[in-house]
Formats: sequence, structure tokens, C-alpha cells
Amino acid sequence: MATLYFHIPFCRKICTYCDFYKVGALALLPRVVEVMHRELRERASTLHSPHLTSIYFGGGTPSLLSAREIQGLIDAARNLFDCSGVAEITLEANPDDLTVEYVEALRSTEVNRLSLGIQSFDDRVLHFMNRRHTATEAEAAVARLRAAGYDNLSIDIIFGVAGFGDTLSYTLRRAVALDVEHISAYHLTVEERTKLGLLMRKGEYVPIADEESEAEYLAVHRAFVDAGYEHYEISNYAKPGRRAQHNSAYWTGVEYLGIGPGAHSFTGHERRWCTSTAKQYAEGDMLFEAESLTERDHLNEYVMTSLRRKEGVDLDYVERRFGASERRRLESCAGEWIASGIVEFGNSSLAIRAEHFLVSDAVIESLFA
Repeated sequence: MATLYFHIPFCRKICTYCDFYKVGALALLPRVVEVMHRELRERASTLHSPHLTSIYFGGGTPSLLSAREIQGLIDAARNLFDCSGVAEITLEANPDDLTVEYVEALRSTEVNRLSLGIQSFDDRVLHFMNRRHTATEAEAAVARLRAAGYDNLSIDIIFGVAGFGDTLSYTLRRAVALDVEHISAYHLTVEERTKLGLLMRKGEYVPIADEESEAEYLAVHRAFVDAGYEHYEISNYAKPGRRAQHNSAYWTGVEYLGIGPGAHSFTGHERRWCTSTAKQYAEGDMLFEAESLTERDHLNEYVMTSLRRKEGVDLDYVERRFGASERRRLESCAGEWIASGIVEFGNSSLAIRAEHFLVSDAVIESLFA
């Protein structure tokens, strides 16, 4: 069992906060897609399993691809892998790309799930983030996808944005009103190599205080849980039966193949990532770096990904995979967190209560081997 990821690192505008690898040189896009076909052929055998369960187009802005380019990559995957078990093919999209014509063309592809980067329903915040769409355009895009028959939609929102007063409650109300199947909610993070990082260094942006971060996180949690969403991972909410299958595979250690400049892959024992720039990649120069995982790495990764999820750490699995001593160590290290009520201990599992996910980094670090 494996998953496939296509990375499309192109954007018409660069968001203020984004630290992912991306470029604005759209003229390179057609050639990059051609080389992605070659990379897919050459690296398909690196996966131990030929059986795919999901395909994901991420970025960047995958909705810059034409319907023909999207389906072409899907067809290439079908020629190389067993895709009979693929139930989810996701395309990340900017709302303003989802015109009537584009959505109509997209219906000719096998994409059956759209993930929209809405981020906020306050146009002032969207302008600050350098997003291309307005709140009204975002809602229109969702309506357009519904009218075209799409019944599996996800939206992204960002909270923890300083300087705009209480816009979060307004965004949460409008997000809930859209009644989509899945919502990802991320706290704004200031990364050094972004425009936001520059603004902070110049004193033109001051992040919100920890107390306000916690209050906003709880507001997000309560709004979506009260609306019937399951808070199943620190940043993700789903209606019953609508968890993101592709992302869930990442969190449960399933191997995956990443194709494109900046894409990451995992084969169970090795991580590999493409370090080529889009220009190098377009010229056929594919450069990679890799790291092998030790048993300690595997244990720590399992702890990290498990504690980000509702199900938490399976202590029976830890004992089978890593030994009884590691189980005892985890139970001991978790003692203070259990006593504080932040971590639940029961049915052979350790799990962070969803309302305390915001402190997951501290819990995870304390349980690392």
C-alpha cells in the first residue's frame, strides 16, 4: 500500500507567510510537467508496494495545470501502478482558478476531491496574506464545484493572525456555513525566509501572544466540533467518514512517492527529496538528497505522528515493534501529562486530548527516545 504525490511549485503570487518551495516562473511549467512524467517512470520501482490508495496534487498551485496535464499524470500513474484501490484523487486549488470553464474541464478528469486554500473570509486579511481571491470569490468557487457535482471538498483556513481584531469568529461562521466535508485549520507561523518574517524583523508585524493563540485555537476547535466535525488530527477536522485519506497515510507511516521539484518521498526506511530548482528540473537535472532512518528515528516518528492524531500512541504496537522497555519508558514519561489532564491513558493508548493539541510539541518532545 502506497500513495503518490505530485508537487507543482508554481504560483502567480507568493503568499506573505509561505515557506514551501515555489517559483513564479510559469513559463517553466509545461517543461516541468514533461520531466515529471520521466521522473515517475524512473522512480516508480522505488516503492515496495505497487498498490496505490490515493493520488494528491499539491504545491504551489496545482490548479495552474490544465485538465489535460492533470489527467495525463493520472494516466501515467495508472500505467505504472495498480490503482484499483485509489478512492481519493485530490487537487489543491486557488479559488480564483475555479472558473466555470476550468471546473467544467476538471470534470473530465478523475479528480474527485478538491482542497481550496481559502485561508480567511476577511478581505483585509487576504490582502495582507497576498492571496489572489476575495472571500466572495471563495464562496462562489465552492458553489461552482457543488453545482458541477463535487461532493468531497476541503478548505484551509489560517488563524492566529495579528492586527485585524476579532475576524476569526466571522471566518469560522462562514466556513461552517459552506458545509464542506473537511476543514484544515492552521495557526499562522512566521518563517524566517518569508515576507512575513521580514516584516517581523523590521518591527512591522508582531505575532499574537501565547494566551491569544490558545484562545483562538479553542475557538476553532469548538466551532467545528459543535458543527459536527471530528477533530481527528491537530490541524484537521472532518465530517464522519470524510477524513483525508492521503494525509492520513502520511501520519500512519505508509510509504509514498513524491514527484516534482521539492517533492519528498518515503520508502519505509529512507526519506528522499528533490533539491533541484524548477529551472534545473525543467532542464532534466534531477538532484536528490536522502537520509536513512534508524530504529530510534522510527520510534520517534511514530510517537510524533501518533500524538498529532486522535487515536494517539498504540502502546501494544510499541511493545511489539520496539520492545517492552520502550512501552514502560513512554508510560513513565507521560505520567505528568496524564496527571495534568492533557494526555489520556486508556485501552493501551496515550492520546492528547483534542482541546490540548496546541501543546502537542511539548508533549511529543518529552516522549522522544
